[in-house]
Amino acid sequence: MKKIASLVQSRQRSVRIAATVFLAPVIIIMAVFIIYPIVSTFSISLFDWNGISKDREFIGLENWKMLIHDRVFWFAFKNNLTLMVCSIGIQIPVAIALATFLDGAGRKVNFFKVVWFLPLLMSSVAIGFLFSYALATTGGIVTTISQSLGGGKVDLLGRAPQALYAVISVVAWQYIPFYMVYFLAGYGNIDINIYEASIIDGATRGQYFLHIGLPLLSPMIKSACILSLIGSLKYFDLIYAMTGGGPGTATELMATYMYKLSFSHFKMGYGSTTAAGMFILVTGFALMMQTILKGNGSSNDE
Repeated sequence: MKKIASLVQSRQRSVRIAATVFLAPVIIIMAVFIIYPIVSTFSISLFDWNGISKDREFIGLENWKMLIHDRVFWFAFKNNLTLMVCSIGIQIPVAIALATFLDGAGRKVNFFKVVWFLPLLMSSVAIGFLFSYALATTGGIVTTISQSLGGGKVDLLGRAPQALYAVISVVAWQYIPFYMVYFLAGYGNIDINIYEASIIDGATRGQYFLHIGLPLLSPMIKSACILSLIGSLKYFDLIYAMTGGGPGTATELMATYMYKLSFSHFKMGYGSTTAAGMFILVTGFALMMQTILKGNGSSNDE
């Protein structure tokens, strides 16, 4: 018995050593690139610092008090919420429709898979510059079409709220392919026997989608909604390249506002406070969304 016990302990020890060896690199990378930056951001938010000089003044929670009453930050947060709602409301349904079409049509529409996926392959900054010229008041595609039909110039990026919705449309155009492939993979995981059984029972393609396909895709739809929510609340690059948060603050987001404070106005302390506030809001919304979706899932299971 003692010999067996010693063998078990030796095996457990070797498993722990192997687990430590394999997990150590991951833990170190997470500590350096995730945990440390978060802790550092909250630490810097307690100082008045321009981000360059060695001297920085400890001011406690003054930056946080300022953030609570910062109208620009909360307006940017409202823009993020608008982007979130529109992203979920546009990207997810359109992506499901495209994935359903591609799954039903089979290999003969492989060409569309490639073409529809192209926007996701392009750089967000490149797309931002491309559409800033395409939607320009003078010489833009929309203005050119309007003038060819006898209309006038169309200013989509120079006025509020048109600028925000124009930017949201471009964001949706870029990320719909991601969710399309995501749901197409979901369709691939559905057993073909289920589809064949439904056809034998007389179900149409529409009935199969509504009563079988869509319910089986619901876990992926929930995950996609959470991904879209998180992405919308921390979005930055395309909008900064396209409008820079303008005109005025019409397309300002939390991330663009944080960037301007930190690297344009050299208010690194207050910029870090904005980043920390953004982290809290994004995390809170993600957890809330996950709780709501889990609650709906458990009630449906019952």
